[in-house]
Amino acid sequence: MVATPIGNLADITFRAVEVLRNVDLIAAEDTRHTKRLLDHYDVRTPCTAYHEHNERQMTPRLIERLVQGQSVALVSDAGTPLISDPGYHLIDAAHDTHAVPIIPIPGPSAVISALSVAGLPNDRFVFEGYLPAKPGARRRRLEEMGAETRTMVFYEAPHRIEAALADMAGAFGAGRRATCARELTKTFETVQRATLEELSARVQTDQDQRRGEFVLLVQGRPTPDKAPDEAHDLMLAVLLRHVPLKTAVVIAAELSGEKKNLLYQRAVALAEDR
Repeated sequence: MVATPIGNLADITFRAVEVLRNVDLIAAEDTRHTKRLLDHYDVRTPCTAYHEHNERQMTPRLIERLVQGQSVALVSDAGTPLISDPGYHLIDAAHDTHAVPIIPIPGPSAVISALSVAGLPNDRFVFEGYLPAKPGARRRRLEEMGAETRTMVFYEAPHRIEAALADMAGAFGAGRRATCARELTKTFETVQRATLEELSARVQTDQDQRRGEFVLLVQGRPTPDKAPDEAHDLMLAVLLRHVPLKTAVVIAAELSGEKKNLLYQRAVALAEDR
């Protein structure tokens, strides 16, 4: 398992280059992309394609070669293999054979690189990879993560970055701190920490900030969810006398800063009591 640069070709270890030169075969997510790296370091090892569309078909063939004593290096287009990239089926099968040693050759990872410069708590974090592409599914997933207290790390594509930031602001609150790491290690690298509302505005107004590859990091909820206190109940009780339940929840959330789902549960309970 060979980690390769996420942008700057100099970000590769001596050990990784040596391994790539000496294995019998390199299994690459995109052989054309990997060829640039191999040519740069004068690596002449043959390559074969191993990507999400053929990994189930290719896995038995690679395992057969491994069992016969050959060596195979797995690389993705960038960074550490399997982190939102193909390779799981091969590693799973290799473990099942009990005869194929699996060796990690550590190196670049966009997740870890972004965490190191994000300026957000990183003693505990959760990596979510890519959010669902469809707006409805993306918003539901973000709402599910509303109570998450760890720093959340996401990958995002340029054509969805604007919508993703807007949906995050809606799910976590416009004032939640976040970091947008764009084009890490590349020529136009930018790392910006601000509120989700501010990041969303920058992406909307600056076309350049919608280009490239993104790692989005969002600070977790500062404190665990707690049941609304008596003041919230009193606020909801007053509002429920004058406006519909959903409207009461929206107003109470805006005034108190509490999560809508918690206030909704309390409002339903208060309405039933009435």
